[in-house]
Amino acid sequence: MTDNNHRLGEVIEASTTEFTSQSYDLYDAPPLGTLVRCGGGSETGVVYGIVFEVATHSLDSARRPIARGRDEDSEAAIYEENPQLNRLLSTEFRAQTVGHRDDETLRRWLAPLPPRIHSFVHPCHGDELREFAASLEFVPILLSAPTAATDDVLASFLRRASESYPDPESFLIQAGRQLTPLLGDQLQRLNNILRRLSP
Repeated sequence: MTDNNHRLGEVIEASTTEFTSQSYDLYDAPPLGTLVRCGGGSETGVVYGIVFEVATHSLDSARRPIARGRDEDSEAAIYEENPQLNRLLSTEFRAQTVGHRDDETLRRWLAPLPPRIHSFVHPCHGDELREFAASLEFVPILLSAPTAATDDVLASFLRRASESYPDPESFLIQAGRQLTPLLGDQLQRLNNILRRLSP
């Protein structure tokens, strides 16, 4: 996933607050906290999201996967002996919408329209990731989302973003300073997030 143009998958469900994408390859989803982008057409523009959930399940909701490895030496052998599993299972990831690009202007708030179904989803790296992470004005959207473990998602995003900076520790210190006024009345929550940023 080092190529900026590497497609992770396509949007299969979308609203103004979040979108779900199906990975092209089984188990090939971006990790928790990854900044992704999709869209780019004139109607919706580019929409940014932070991955908050990854799941693998059967494509047929009426058929649960069954255990197949009793006599196999490795998990890989299960897939070699049952190649149909790659067509029967699907990996999906959900992302909380945290921004969009209006013409050339980056906005760190919800887009007026959701991304279109079948929009390609790409990971954000390097300059694009640094540009987005330069301000944490999107944090209230993420922390107020009705999803589980938003503190872990935010900490994962910040750790991943720090890796795109020449001085990761300096970025994390700055991020902690930006979080303090946003969570000043929730000291326990702030401390939990800051602890997750420690090496």
